[in-house]
Amino acid sequence: MILMGVIFAYLLGSIPTAVWYGKIFHGVDVRQHGSGNAGATNSLRTFGRKAGIIVLIIDFLKGFLAVLSARFFFSDTTLDKYLFLMMGIAAVIGHLYPVFAQFRGGKGVATALGVIAASFPMTVILCLVVFLIIVFITKYVSLGSMISALAFPIQIAFNVWGINPDHDPYYLAFGSFLCLILVFTHRHNIQRLMKGTENKIGAKK
Repeated sequence: MILMGVIFAYLLGSIPTAVWYGKIFHGVDVRQHGSGNAGATNSLRTFGRKAGIIVLIIDFLKGFLAVLSARFFFSDTTLDKYLFLMMGIAAVIGHLYPVFAQFRGGKGVATALGVIAASFPMTVILCLVVFLIIVFITKYVSLGSMISALAFPIQIAFNVWGINPDHDPYYLAFGSFLCLILVFTHRHNIQRLMKGTENKIGAKK
């Protein structure tokens, strides 16, 4: 059951929303345009606001439903307490390396956000606030994504060692791993940020 759950989550995460949207409605592969990323931000820049919103929502739902499916359909396993964490990670990895799109996916932000929303509903609120503040101040979506990802394990750490000492430390490992994944997928953005060549949201091409 555990393996089945992880495979299901990976396949769900592998749905290449941006790639399929671009090919169906525009006849092009979004990965050949803009930043080359198969995600909501590049869909927004390449195809417009409608595409960006649709891709964002579906990618979010991939992570959200992966976690919910762990809780509702695989709760009979002895590791049900941690299965939703494993399936959440599997969904994000599926988005990064989708079997349905030559293993070339997006950066996992929207899918990870869905995982966090389903796993820790209150935590996601602060992550969104941090993201919006950083993007509003700097106009860098990538920077907002990375800092909000860092805010996630920090909040869990407060629960583990501070506010709620009984909070499971495995949650901290999960949050830290998810944060590291997102920082890794933004490694090229980090280089561009350091060089001052990173794209700003709303900037003219």
